[in-house]
Amino acid sequence: MMFEQDRTALSELGREMVEKGLTRGVGGNLSQRGDADHVAITPSGIPYDDIDPVDVPVVTTEGDHVEGELTPSTETPMHTMIYQQRPDVGGIAHTHSPYATTFGTLGQAVPASHYLVSYIGPEIPVTGYEQPGTEALGREATDTLGEEYNACLLRNHGVIAVGSDADDALETAQMVEFCARIHHHAVSIGEPIILEDEYIEELIEDIAEYRQIA
Repeated sequence: MMFEQDRTALSELGREMVEKGLTRGVGGNLSQRGDADHVAITPSGIPYDDIDPVDVPVVTTEGDHVEGELTPSTETPMHTMIYQQRPDVGGIAHTHSPYATTFGTLGQAVPASHYLVSYIGPEIPVTGYEQPGTEALGREATDTLGEEYNACLLRNHGVIAVGSDADDALETAQMVEFCARIHHHAVSIGEPIILEDEYIEELIEDIAEYRQIA
C-alpha cells in the first residue's frame, strides 16, 4: 500500500482529534506529506472511527487523486497549497475546536495572553472569510500563515495548524485551542495582560528548540 505508514498515522490521529474535542462528527481533516510530491489526506464525509489506513486517499501536491477508493477531503486545495508554499511543513490539522472557532467567528486574532501562543507565533492570526473547500480559502490560509506562523484561525470556520508531521500539527492545534480558551476566560473576567514582543520572540526560539529535543 502506497505510503502505508502515513495513512495509518492519519487513521489513528483522526480518532484522537475527536477524542480531544477538536472537532465533531466528520468535521475537520488531517494530512501528512508522504514525499516531496505526494500527500496522504483523510477522506471526505467519513466518521473517523470508520477510517482504516486503506481508506485514506493519496493525492499529489497539485491535488490529483492517485490512490484510494474514497474521495479526498473537500479541503484538499487548502492543504496542497500550504504544502506548495511551505516545504518545512510535513503535516496539517484542520479542526473546528470551539474556543478557537469562537474567536474566528468574531474575526479576532488571539494575542499573546499566554506564553504557549509561541507555539504558533507572536499571536494566532485570523483570515478573511472564504467558502469552505475553495482555492480562495486556501489562498487566505497560506497568505495568513506566511512563513512565520504555525497556525491561524479561519474566519467563521475553524483552525488550520501545521507541523513537521500530522501528529505535530495536531499538537499545535491543541495549543491553539488551549490559548483561545485561556484568552476567552481572561476577557470574560477583565483585561488580560499581553506579553511583550521581546518575550514572545525569545519563547518562539526556546519552544522550537524544545520541540526538536522532544
